[in-house]
Amino acid sequence: MFELDHDLAQDIVDRTMAILPYNVNVMDSQGLILGSGEPERINTRHEGAQLVLANGRVVEIDEPTARQLKGVQPGINLPLLHDQRLIGVLGITGDPAQLRTYAELVRMTAEMLVGQRHQQAEQQWRRQRCDDLLALLLSDGGDSPRLVDEAQQMGLKPQLARTPYLFELAQEPASGPGVDSLSSWLLSRYPDSWCVSSSKSSLLWCRPASLSLDNPRLLEKLDGQGWNILRVAVGGQAEGLAGLRRCYRRVGDLLAYGRDILPDARLLTLNRYRLPVMLWRHRNDDALDELLTPLRKVLAKDSNGQLLATLRSWCDHDGQSQACADALGIHRNSLRYRMERIAELSGVDPLRLDGMLALYLGVQLLPHRSEPA
Repeated sequence: MFELDHDLAQDIVDRTMAILPYNVNVMDSQGLILGSGEPERINTRHEGAQLVLANGRVVEIDEPTARQLKGVQPGINLPLLHDQRLIGVLGITGDPAQLRTYAELVRMTAEMLVGQRHQQAEQQWRRQRCDDLLALLLSDGGDSPRLVDEAQQMGLKPQLARTPYLFELAQEPASGPGVDSLSSWLLSRYPDSWCVSSSKSSLLWCRPASLSLDNPRLLEKLDGQGWNILRVAVGGQAEGLAGLRRCYRRVGDLLAYGRDILPDARLLTLNRYRLPVMLWRHRNDDALDELLTPLRKVLAKDSNGQLLATLRSWCDHDGQSQACADALGIHRNSLRYRMERIAELSGVDPLRLDGMLALYLGVQLLPHRSEPA
């Protein structure tokens, strides 16, 4: 149930008195003055307002009547209604004969302000409740029928297949617009999206999977709008809430992997890095340490980083010799010599699938630095 408060009452007073050359009071449903052009009268009882509240009609008070009432000056007191319910009283101080011509217009303006504030409060409550629901839906207990039913009633469409994006923004004070404005921008342009923020630098955006989107172009747009996005991790299509929760965990791992291994990469997709991320999660296991042994043998003899750069390019170009050589700016014979050297040092053949896989996985777990051709 909506009620007047001091802030709203004083806002009505200030706006009205900016136009009228008279004092204005706003009283609550008990006749207590909440807002006034005479601050000393705030929080005092207004007997004229109590007459309005008792009868539900306009009460005019002249000089003789005012002297008989407590806390009252001459003027007109009008009922304030919201949704046909009496919520307070608007009082204008002065000669009633001079106030009648525009008293009703002042009341209409006040009731419009009340309606706007109520609408804002409803929208704020709805946003907060949606945020709370989304956080619960993405938690382990998010399959509760009660939660799913409420989400449907709130128009969140929990049944839609979605693709999660996890944004990481710079935290510096002067680093541009923040998470809240990014959330508003995304929600306003991509209907049926979800946005959940766990910190000032992190935003989870779940867009409908049916939406076709160019991810590099999106990042370019966001840069143009001024957001300082360090990196974004893009998941795959998730079916149902359980699938979305799993995919949310995966993009969290993907973002951490990018921060650790690919610090200069701003756009990370789960389809591209799924296997490396799975291995990175177990980076402290002994078995994974054994997997890195062939690559470490290469690195021990690669003082200038040339062999590692060659191996990265070889993996990036799926073992295609000409494409790899072109990317490195070297002749195919030079590439062949380097690959033979890698095979000699590592003890595995990068031209065979098992050898290439072992070296590829090792490369994906090494922090990426600038390397020579």
